[in-house]
Amino acid sequence: MDLGLKGRTVLVTGGSKGIGLACAALFAAEGARVAICSRTKANLEAAAGTLAGVVGIAADLRDEAEALRAVDEAEAALGPLDILVNSAGAAARTVPAELTPARWRAAFDAKFFSYVNVIDPLVKRMGARGRGVIVNVIGNGGKIASPTHIAGGSANAALMLATAGLANAYAAKGVRVVGVNPGTTATDRVRQGLEAEAALQKTTVAAAEATAVARIPLGRFAAPDEVARAVVFLASDAASYITGVNISMDGGTVPSIL
Repeated sequence: MDLGLKGRTVLVTGGSKGIGLACAALFAAEGARVAICSRTKANLEAAAGTLAGVVGIAADLRDEAEALRAVDEAEAALGPLDILVNSAGAAARTVPAELTPARWRAAFDAKFFSYVNVIDPLVKRMGARGRGVIVNVIGNGGKIASPTHIAGGSANAALMLATAGLANAYAAKGVRVVGVNPGTTATDRVRQGLEAEAALQKTTVAAAEATAVARIPLGRFAAPDEVARAVVFLASDAASYITGVNISMDGGTVPSIL
């Protein structure tokens, strides 16, 4: 299927690693013009080795001014952005006894505001232009509470509501907003989560991983490129009537209609 993405302009936040990197690579393979954003130049340089011709932008998206600068730099390099994929930021896994108000705020800065700070200026520009797609890579932690991911999961839940609300608010202006909720995916972030879970359960990381895999009916973690294929489809005109939904990709772990 030709997804019609050739020449489209795309910004992928968190595009230097994991799911974001897989998304950037697939958009580039489809002929899109791509910019990626990461907090560190080292990660951007590493990603550049696999993403020829992609624009790299270093910015800390937890900061509103930095996020606006990233959007401005991407549009200066590529022209008006057609597609935004948010895949940046992850809240630190914290056992309940160690949660504090400061850690709750840090979780929302890391996940919720690292998305909203980019969405806010760009969705308004897209609305004024009468076109655009935003795909938020969120996570099923916003639907299913985990004892080591309460603050981060709460940020994910807030993003799901923001996705639905913005989609409703901007549909008449030609902008689609969609969420993708991966389950456990083979990334560095998931590895860190397994380490936190192992510490909580006083077991090994290998044992924690085996337990996590056993909960997945498909019997394995997702690969980043599997999530990327869904993201790229949703960002394309092939999904032109899909908006305001948060789609789970958890290998059948939660057999729910919600």
